[in-house]
Amino acid sequence: MLIRFFLALHEGKVPVSIREQLDLLEALKQRFAFADMDAFYYLARTVLVKDEKHFDKFDVAFKKYFEGLENSSDFMDALIPEDWLRKEMEKVLSKEEFEKLQAIGDLEKLLETFYKRLEEQKKRHQGGNKWIGTGGTSPFGAFGMSPEGFRMAGKSRNQRAVKVWEKREYRNLDDSVEIGIRNIKVALRRLRRFTRQGMPDQLDLDDTIRSTARNAGLLDIKLVPERRNGVKVLIFFDVGGSMDPHIRMCEELFSAARSEFKHMEYFYFHNFIYEGVWKDNYRRWSERTSTYDILRTYGSDYRVIFVGDASMSPYEIGSVGGSVEHWNEEPGEVWMRRFTDVYERLIWLNPEPESSWGYTSSVQWARKLVKERMFPLTLKGLDDGMRFLSR
Repeated sequence: MLIRFFLALHEGKVPVSIREQLDLLEALKQRFAFADMDAFYYLARTVLVKDEKHFDKFDVAFKKYFEGLENSSDFMDALIPEDWLRKEMEKVLSKEEFEKLQAIGDLEKLLETFYKRLEEQKKRHQGGNKWIGTGGTSPFGAFGMSPEGFRMAGKSRNQRAVKVWEKREYRNLDDSVEIGIRNIKVALRRLRRFTRQGMPDQLDLDDTIRSTARNAGLLDIKLVPERRNGVKVLIFFDVGGSMDPHIRMCEELFSAARSEFKHMEYFYFHNFIYEGVWKDNYRRWSERTSTYDILRTYGSDYRVIFVGDASMSPYEIGSVGGSVEHWNEEPGEVWMRRFTDVYERLIWLNPEPESSWGYTSSVQWARKLVKERMFPLTLKGLDDGMRFLSR
C-alpha cells in the first residue's frame, strides 16, 4: 500500500527518494504513528518532504491517494486490523454514545457488518441502504442519512457519522499558488547569512559547559551576541503607471523583506533607473537621492533587487531625454550598466507573467541589461532569484 503511495507522491511532483520511504517504514515499524490518520499524515510529511514549499503538493497527493477509500483496491487488500477501528471508535465516542448505537445493533455488530461489506462489494454504489457508497441510508460511506455509521470520505452534510474515515484539513505552500506575505517570507529565507553582532546577551550552552568543566565545576557562564541575518539588501520599486495593478503584490514583498532582512534599504523609481531615486512618493521631486550617492554609499557586498514590469517605451531605456517625467541627461541603459558593474549579485523581479515578456521590446532590453537575471514575481521566481543572490 505504501509503495503505491510513494508512486503517487512522485506523480504529484513531490521529490521523495527511496531512502526517505525506508525511513517512513522504519518509523511506522516503531509505531510513531498507529491507528491515527492525522498522526500518519504528519509523520509522512515530516519524513518524506524536505522543503516546506512542497507541502501543498504533498497534501494534494495525500488527499488524492487516500480519498474515496471505499472504492480503492489498495484499501480492500490492506485487511484493516480490527483493533485499528476499535481504538479509533473509542477515541471519538463517549460512554453515552456507545449506548446509543442502536441503528444496526451495537459497535461489535457495526464492525462485523463493515468487514462483511468490504468482502462483498465489487463496485461503486450510489444510494440504497446496504453497500459502501454515497447517499442513501447505509451506515458506511458518505453524504448519507444513516443515524450512525462510518463516513468514508468527503465533507460532512448531516453531522451523523460516529467515525470519520478520511478528513483532509491540510493545505500549505506551493510555488504556483497566489503569492502572499507568509509565502514570500519562506522564499526569502533562502537568502540568509547568519552572523553574531552587538552585545552578548544569549547563553552559549556549549561554551558554558566547556568553561565550567575547565573551572573545576564552578559555573562559568558564557554569552554570545544574537544571531542575525547579515545579508545586506537594496530594493528598488517601480511605482505608478502600469505598476498600479501590482501595488498589493509589491506591498506584500516590501513587508516580508523588511521583516526578513535587518540590513535593507529601499528606494522608488518610475519605469527605469536614472540619476535620482526617492523614498517618499509624496516628496518625489523635493527629496530625491542621487543615484551616484547610492553607488558610492552601499558597497558591492549588497544584493540588489529591482521590482518592476519593465513595460515602457524603448526610448526610456536607450535615449537621452527618453524619460516620460523629466529630461534625463544620460540614458537609463547607462545607469543600469553602472549598477551591474558595481553589484555582481543583482536581479530584476517582474510581476507580469513570464509568458508575456517576449512581446514587449523594453522587457527584453531590460532583461538583457541585467544579464538575463529577470525572474517572475511568483514563489518559484522568488526562490530562483534568492538562490542566485545567495551564491
